[in-house]
Amino acid sequence: MADQIPIPARPRVGVADPEDIRRRASAAFGRPLRELSRLPGGLSSLTYRATDERGAAVVIKVAPPGLAPVRNRDVLRQARVLAALEKVPGVAVPAVLGTDAGTPPEIPPLFVMEFVPGESYEPRHVATGSRPSAEHVRGRGRAGVRMLAALHAVAPADLGLDEAPLTGETEVERWRAAFTSVDLAPELSERAGEVHRGLVAALPAPTGPAVLHGDWRLGNMQADEDTIRAVIDWEIWSVGDPRADLAWMRLMHDPAHPSAAAPEAPSLEPDEVLAEYEEAAGIPVAALPWFDAFVRYKQAAASALLVKNAERRGDVDEATERMRVGIGLLLDDAFRRLS
Repeated sequence: MADQIPIPARPRVGVADPEDIRRRASAAFGRPLRELSRLPGGLSSLTYRATDERGAAVVIKVAPPGLAPVRNRDVLRQARVLAALEKVPGVAVPAVLGTDAGTPPEIPPLFVMEFVPGESYEPRHVATGSRPSAEHVRGRGRAGVRMLAALHAVAPADLGLDEAPLTGETEVERWRAAFTSVDLAPELSERAGEVHRGLVAALPAPTGPAVLHGDWRLGNMQADEDTIRAVIDWEIWSVGDPRADLAWMRLMHDPAHPSAAAPEAPSLEPDEVLAEYEEAAGIPVAALPWFDAFVRYKQAAASALLVKNAERRGDVDEATERMRVGIGLLLDDAFRRLS
């Protein structure tokens, strides 16, 4: 039987060994796992689906072999935040079912988590295929905003997440450095510099700290009709100012987003996102225009990196071209919000 295959030889550096992953995930889970298959999603680690002896599905996240499991590749750090958030009322995440530390970098760490069925749909950014009803999409939006307020209501230290908060200065510098790693047209480079200087000059007083997802949007949620069943893809979570996640969600709901493939799709509007959050949190949000500008600067930098990588791979498509055009539009929008 497949579950009785002997332990394989140590996998080669940089090459995932599916049988080793299945064997170690089975040990971490506490029961044999079968039918290992790759899943899409996640840019910094490998994701697999497997089933137990009763046919129930689980998900396995594995750090890439041959690389130190640090930063976004630190899958055990992802498991740690998921395990902590299981305790938070109003926040839905997959349950962690087991971990294996491996012997990195050759034998990568992994963790097993609950498979949560549902639909991930990003209203403004999916132009093809069937759409959920407008009622369900708007209901998901409201549920996602309320869940974000619930996430931000709990102090990270109370969850045992004692990481040092990322400051506004640190975040702005991170994306400034990203811009310096790509070749920009002179006018884009000048505009990026103007936005950077504006962000630094107008840094708001911090609030929080809170646990941040880093990419809080409907596309990273498993939903059933208008219910959010789980928030997924915690690769870039951090501790920091809660307004960063709120502004990012507002950006994803903005019909004027330059990369929006379906700006007319039924969805919450950015001001509705803010109103729902303030009602759920019970307090007004201060200095949000700075964060609205910051997330546009952040996405412009991230888009520039994605375009550079697509060009290097020879994999430039329509979405890549939208991102390329969007860099300048995002920077211009950020500059206006700081003026």
